[in-house]
Amino acid sequence: MAGRHEEVGEDVHSYVLVTGANGGLGYAICCRLIDEFIRTRSSFHSLRLIITTRDKTKSHDTIARLKDHIFRTRKQHKVHEKTPLVAKIYLQAEQADLCRLESVQALSRKLLHSLPKLDTIILNAGHGGFTGLDWPLAIWSILTNFPHSVTYPTYKTSDIGSTTASQGSRFTSSDAPEEPPLGSIFCSNVFGHYMLVHGIVPLLSNSSATPGRIVWISSLEAYDSTFSLTDIQGLQSSSAYESSKRLTDILALSSTLPTTQPFIRAFLPLPSDHRPPKQYVTQPGICATNILPLHWLLMYVVAAAFYFARLIGSPWHTVSAYAGACAPVWLALASQEELDEVEEKNGAGKWGSGVSSQREDQVFRTEVQGWGIGGRVGDNVDLPKNRRPREVVDLNEKAREDFEVLGRECWQSMERLREQWDNILQNEDD
Repeated sequence: MAGRHEEVGEDVHSYVLVTGANGGLGYAICCRLIDEFIRTRSSFHSLRLIITTRDKTKSHDTIARLKDHIFRTRKQHKVHEKTPLVAKIYLQAEQADLCRLESVQALSRKLLHSLPKLDTIILNAGHGGFTGLDWPLAIWSILTNFPHSVTYPTYKTSDIGSTTASQGSRFTSSDAPEEPPLGSIFCSNVFGHYMLVHGIVPLLSNSSATPGRIVWISSLEAYDSTFSLTDIQGLQSSSAYESSKRLTDILALSSTLPTTQPFIRAFLPLPSDHRPPKQYVTQPGICATNILPLHWLLMYVVAAAFYFARLIGSPWHTVSAYAGACAPVWLALASQEELDEVEEKNGAGKWGSGVSSQREDQVFRTEVQGWGIGGRVGDNVDLPKNRRPREVVDLNEKAREDFEVLGRECWQSMERLREQWDNILQNEDD
């Protein structure tokens, strides 16, 4: 989907933050964001790209690689280093461990004091917690159900019950306050980001031109069957990663519903005269990244299978992380007018990176169980079969109502958990 971008005006300085930027999809998002910004913006515009990694070594390495990427892009466009192009991209590195809530709060405080605003935050960081594959099931699924089995896999194995280390780093074991368990995959993929956004919400409402944007990164593997409200952290689940991505879908897509607004206002506390940021959700298609711990030779086999799936018509096998970055970068740079126009026409939806029949990177609507493609009954009936999981049925009124109820309960649970951890961390500060 081609985006219409903002014309030169009073807000020509863009601030975008990308979490987990040192590799894989996060690094690709940064590279593509730089490329698209250079391609679509005039020299009057500037981009400050703030990246987060877990430590300074990764930050320095990532900044060095991004500078090399900018140099190569400038060379490709045959732009001299003294032209305005050089000055329009600024890089800033910060450190935060999303599984350490003190680290998240420290980053929030630093950003509040160092940035004038934040136009977009892309919540990419996280991990899968995968331990490998159920090989008999994987082989059988691929032989009997290809390419569906490499689009919506159900044969990955993962840790069960993995939790973060104690958040009370300043206490000895004898005087540490009692902490509830905090799932490591849940914290890395959802809750750490949730706390970060809550902490920097003033920055996301400071733009004079458009509301800020919160871009959640989900997955095609956000299966409804993997999520339970009674185990919102996925601590008892063998599919904690998929559960966290289903929760991501639910939170983002229900964020504009009237029934969730009391919790949204608590999550995004702002004066009544400030515009709250808008929340979007996207998925990168199927990329060949190192999220799954496989031998490097097997990674080549996986990539070959992905390319073959794309060759025979799969629109979701982006294969490369750069292609997978298409949707989140489009959401970051598209004009607010275009985004509002699309959602007014088709409803709020999950945006996915894909490939067209001409093998060009493209943004597609992604069907979500219980929500369809836009939260409207009947809107998904014409969706191509190769963009739908086989198990998903057309959205009906009952499923839509259940999704809204689930959305409200998830927001309520997340706010309750945030308040609980705010109190714990506050007591530690005292």
